[in-house]
Parts: sequence; C-alpha cells; structure tokens
Amino acid sequence: MRILEGIEENLRFMVLEVSKQVSSALSVVERPDPARVRRIESRDDYIDNLKSVIENACWGRIHGSRETNKRMLDVVRAANIVNTNLERIADYAVNIVSQVQYLTDPNFIRRYEYRDPFIDVDQALGLAYPALTRQDVRLGLRICRSEFSLDARFKAAFDAILEDLRRGESPENSISSFNIFRYLERMGDALLNIGEAVIFAALGEKLKIHQYQALKDSLQLGGVEMPVAAGEFESIWGTRSGCRIGRVQDDHGPRSKGVLFKEGNAEKLGREKENIERWDRLVPGLPPRIQAFQTDGDSASMLLEYLGGCNLQQMLFTADREIVENACFLVEQTLSGIWEQTIVRKPVPAGFIAQLRSRLDDVFRLHPDFATGPMCLAGQTIPSLAELLTAAETVEKQLAAPFSVLLHGDCNLNNIVYDHAAQRVHFIDLHRSQDGDYVQDVSIFLVSNFRLPVFERPSRQRLEMVMHIFLQFARNMAVTLGDPTFQARLCLGVARGLATSARFEMNRKFARELFTRGVYLLERVASHADKPFDTLPFPDAVLVY
Repeated sequence: MRILEGIEENLRFMVLEVSKQVSSALSVVERPDPARVRRIESRDDYIDNLKSVIENACWGRIHGSRETNKRMLDVVRAANIVNTNLERIADYAVNIVSQVQYLTDPNFIRRYEYRDPFIDVDQALGLAYPALTRQDVRLGLRICRSEFSLDARFKAAFDAILEDLRRGESPENSISSFNIFRYLERMGDALLNIGEAVIFAALGEKLKIHQYQALKDSLQLGGVEMPVAAGEFESIWGTRSGCRIGRVQDDHGPRSKGVLFKEGNAEKLGREKENIERWDRLVPGLPPRIQAFQTDGDSASMLLEYLGGCNLQQMLFTADREIVENACFLVEQTLSGIWEQTIVRKPVPAGFIAQLRSRLDDVFRLHPDFATGPMCLAGQTIPSLAELLTAAETVEKQLAAPFSVLLHGDCNLNNIVYDHAAQRVHFIDLHRSQDGDYVQDVSIFLVSNFRLPVFERPSRQRLEMVMHIFLQFARNMAVTLGDPTFQARLCLGVARGLATSARFEMNRKFARELFTRGVYLLERVASHADKPFDTLPFPDAVLVY
C-alpha cells in the first residue's frame, strides 16, 4: 500500500487548481476582466472543498489505519501541511485580483517587475507534487529557495513604490500595487512551509531551511556527504537553551555512533565552543569532541561527537543501586579534580539573589498567587517576599566565596553523561561554563534531583540517596578547600534553584512545594544576619519530599 494512497490524486488536483488560480491572477493584473475575477472567486470555493477532502483523508489515514508507523505518519502529516499551504496560496491569488479593482490606472503596475514573482510561484508549485510523493529533499530545497527569491523581488518593488510615494506618484495606485506584491510575498511564505514539509517527510524531523542548510554545511565540514536519509536524524528534546539539537546517525561508516548537531545563536554556540576547548585541555575526553563549527551571521552550527552511555537522569531510575553509586563516585572524582586544579584564592560573589529576582516574573506569570505581600499572623508580622529578598541580598553581600573554580554552569542531571563500560563521565551543554563559586554547581545538581516530578516512594528514595551522597561529598570538599561559609551560601543557592524551578512546573501543588521551600531557606539565611555564618547549617530535610 502506498503511503499516500487515497490522498495523492486529490493532492495533484489541488496543485493544478492552485497553479491555475495563480496564472489567472496574473492575467487579471495584466488585463483586468470582471468575468475572469468572478471565475477566480468561484473556483476558490472548489479549492476550499478540495482542501477539506484531503484534510479528512489525511486524518482518516492517521487514525483509521491498522498499520501505523512513524514514517507513514510523518509523510501524511507533511501532506496535510502542503495541502493547507496550497489553499493559502489560492486565497492570496483571490486577494490579488480583489486589489486590481482599486487600480485607477491598470497600467500603473507595469512600472514594477510584477511578472517575475508570478513565474517564481508557478515554478515552485510545479515541484510540490513530485517533491512530496518522492520525499525528495533536493526538490524541497528548491521550493524553499523560491521564498528567498520572492522576498528579494518584494523588497525591490517596495523600494520602488516607496520612492514613487515620496514623489507623490498616485498614492492610490502605489498602495494597491504594494498590496499585490505583498500577497505575492506571502505566497513565498506558504511555499517555504511546503518545502519544509517535504524535508520533514524525507527526514522525519521538522527542520527549518536554515537549520537544514546548517546541518548540510556542518556535515560537509566534518567530511560527511548529504543529504541525510530518513531515520538518520533524530531530534533530542528536553532542552530550554534555545538551540536546535539532534543526532545524525550513520550505521554504515566509521562514525557508527553518529554525531550531535547543534544550531542556534552564534554568540551562545561560540561561547560553548570555547568552553568545550577549555574543558578538553584540562581533562581530555570529558566534553564531546568538536568535529565542525561554522557561523552564518547571527546563527552558528556545530557538530559534536555523540557520546556513548546515558545521562544521569535516565540512569537513576533504570540502573541498580550499585551502578548509581558508582556513577555518583565518578562525578565526585571528576568535580573534585577540576576544583582542585582550577582553584583561584580570590573572593568571588555568587549572585544568587540577583538570579532569583531575574526569574521571578516568569514564576508569577505561571503562579500569580505566589507573589505575597506582608501579612500578620497571631500578632507577628510576616515580611513580604520583596522584603525577604532585600534582607537576603544584604546578607549575601557578606558571603562571598573565598575562592573560585571552573564551573560547569548548568550542572543538572541531564548534562552529565555516564559511560559504565568506560567507567567515566562526560559533561555536555557547557555554554554557561565560567569561573565562579562552586556552590552554583552543587546547588543546581541538588535541585535538579529534587524538582523531578516523581512521587512514587521508591523513586523518590533513589533521588534522596543521590542528593545525600552528593551533599556529603560537597561538605567534605568545603572542609578540604577551607570554605567555612559553604553551607550558608548553599542555603541561598538551593533557595534560588527551588523557587525559580516553579516557573517550569504546571503541577500547582508541587510548584508550591518548590517555591515554599525556597522561601523557607531565604528566611533561614535572613534570620541569621547577626550571627556567624559558619554556624548556619544547611537543613538536609528541605530536600526530602
């Protein structure tokens, strides 16, 4: 059974009808004819109905087929995206002919290059059906690039129209001409969606054209030919960094483990590249190897070695206790070695309260009732959150770390990879790495365990075991490195992590737990202002749920 059986025939008719509408719109622009306008408007109803037929067939295929697999689902979803955008192009053709009636001089638009955009659209439409039915990435890219051409033509027309308006050349005709070019430019946007849907059908992953181009260029820099075949690119979700991350798999060559592709902001990826290189100089093999890196304006892409093993979060709930303890030991050995190797005996502020303040708006946007004002209970005044933050910030100024070390910067469970066979760990996602207070990494690691929305008692006990082991390690390191205020700063660091984690938690009860425990730690620090901070212990019970 063909993947698009029962869909492709109507889809072909759809392409033909939309192409006919675009050609007819061009004819109306060149020779306005009310009869032709009426025919275009009446054909629009047929196209709307055809769109519904194809849409129903797509949904029927997705939900009614006994044999469903990801490949089939991806192609059918892509067909529906193509269908929707074809109908959108037909609507823009109707919008164009409706603008023609506002031209008091039908020949006015001839002073601009109006034919070429129509030709670009028509040629791209001619590629839509074969590109989708063959899942042909090269044809999909050609469709995408038509949008670039249409954008350029729109910009040229816009500049010319703007110049005419400045000279006072028939504002009515200038504005109507602008609207016609604007709808042609919107056709380009729809064609871009169609081309990207073809790439999705071919690869099984949604990639924007610039992401696909970055992937192609990065792989070529790494000595790998494109295009990537279906099933060889797999997105890796679960990141809030703003970068597109995916794995490119190849089971037929020397890179049998594949590579990791990252695409995103050039400044962020450039910083991560520098950090990876620094970490690799300190501990070779700790971060993934960089296989290719390139920038393109404000964007950049990077190919990284795809590391074996699994991240600590995956391992925590699937491995035996002995293996979890072994992973914790390897993390401790790695961190202690890095801290001792990079220590600089110079006081450094942590800035936990500033970090907390910068994220509170996001917490309150999701949970507005967490923003409390001053209250009175049994004759006792309870300060507002704002007052509490001010008090904690005053204390924090007296709590600079006595030294700095190289930090991971985002030391949560997902960013540490455990390789049991090689008996080592790897650090990933190092774009926030910098020198600073090691309590940053310690508190992030602890909070990344506690905030997991896992409530079954055996799983919770496993998390508590890991937190207990790591907390004892960090306390011992504080003694070894000569840090008497470690636990006081840890109260602030964990308070920051718990309270701000509520912005990602939709479970209101658990979000309240996170936030309230963070506020409790802030109160604990603020109330200790007149006492020696080396006497303020971190309360282990705050990490037990």
